[in-house]
Amino acid sequence: MGRAVGVALALIASASLSFAPHAMATGAETRTDASPTAIAAPSTRAVGTGAPNASMWHANRSLPTGGGLQWARHQNPRSVKHAKAPPGLSRKRASFRRVAWTPPRLSFGALHGLQNADDALALKSSAAIVLDQDTGEVLFSKNERAVLPVASLTKLMTALVVLEAKQPLDQLLQVTDEAFDTEKRTRSRLVLGASLSRIELMHLALMASENRAAHTLGANYPGGPDAFVAAMNRRANELGMTQSKFVEPTGLSSRNQSSARDLAMLVKAAHQHRTIRDLSTSHGLDVEVAERAVHFRNTNGLIASPIWDIGLQKTGYISEAGRCLVMQAKLAGRKLVMVFLDSAGKHSRLGDAERVRRWLMQTASAPLQPTTASATPPTEAVAVTPTAPES
Repeated sequence: MGRAVGVALALIASASLSFAPHAMATGAETRTDASPTAIAAPSTRAVGTGAPNASMWHANRSLPTGGGLQWARHQNPRSVKHAKAPPGLSRKRASFRRVAWTPPRLSFGALHGLQNADDALALKSSAAIVLDQDTGEVLFSKNERAVLPVASLTKLMTALVVLEAKQPLDQLLQVTDEAFDTEKRTRSRLVLGASLSRIELMHLALMASENRAAHTLGANYPGGPDAFVAAMNRRANELGMTQSKFVEPTGLSSRNQSSARDLAMLVKAAHQHRTIRDLSTSHGLDVEVAERAVHFRNTNGLIASPIWDIGLQKTGYISEAGRCLVMQAKLAGRKLVMVFLDSAGKHSRLGDAERVRRWLMQTASAPLQPTTASATPPTEAVAVTPTAPES
């Protein structure tokens, strides 16, 4: 009798354990899967396969991408009997693993505290400048001399150098293997081996921020890539961009650096070329790539807005640079140049531009006083470890 009671108690304990919240330890952290809102991201890598039940999947499906517990394919996974696999993944091919969560890398401006600087417009950008294109009067500035990576804003200088070299715009250029991004492994819809005209490549570089297009333009400059980079820096010096340095034509390298004030000079020079104005503000372009039509769109959503009169624009992003934007636009009866560097958030650079627009419409004759960062802004080019790709 006593033995039977003991067996029954053991069975009850086993059943209660099977329905208890699944606690898992990762490094020094322990989390309970029954409370997904309290789940902490793991700090070490531990991968294993198994057959999780449905409660385990539902408890963890809200984890951030790149970390926590995830469904995965393995060569020899165990069959999952009690769980419904995510769409597109068969139950027999589904398995469970724990992977490391990598925190997002901070931009250079964020690392130096520039995003925390107070300014009258509460911009999300680390550095910014708004000036009158005709008079040069600075209407607003924030850390305008801070030297930061500029990402694909580089392509504005790339286009300027190509145009001023007076190379034939209808000449067909081939996208070679050298255009493959070995630094950040970014993707491109311009397949290797594709042939496009110089004007088409410039169009894609300015409008859609196509990295292979920009690379191909530089590679086909007289003297090759090194001569092209030298021409970029020489043109920057001629424009008075004393805080700027370029090492390649795409902007994927974080060593391409400048300041908001220098970039305002670049925008003014580029705006003198109708080709750059037209191509950068184009809504879209269809090109034939590998015997099929591919549609490219403008990376700047403000181009489609009826309340904006934009004469030139360029966007940029790599993780070291944050979200960047330069524009020439007509606002409140004035031609203005606007530069926003290292903006935090996917749409915050557009939000900053809109905040400036509203302020100018409300107080067109009352410029704000320049603001400074809470931390000392860097005024010399710096080396930053490459990380995330451009978009």
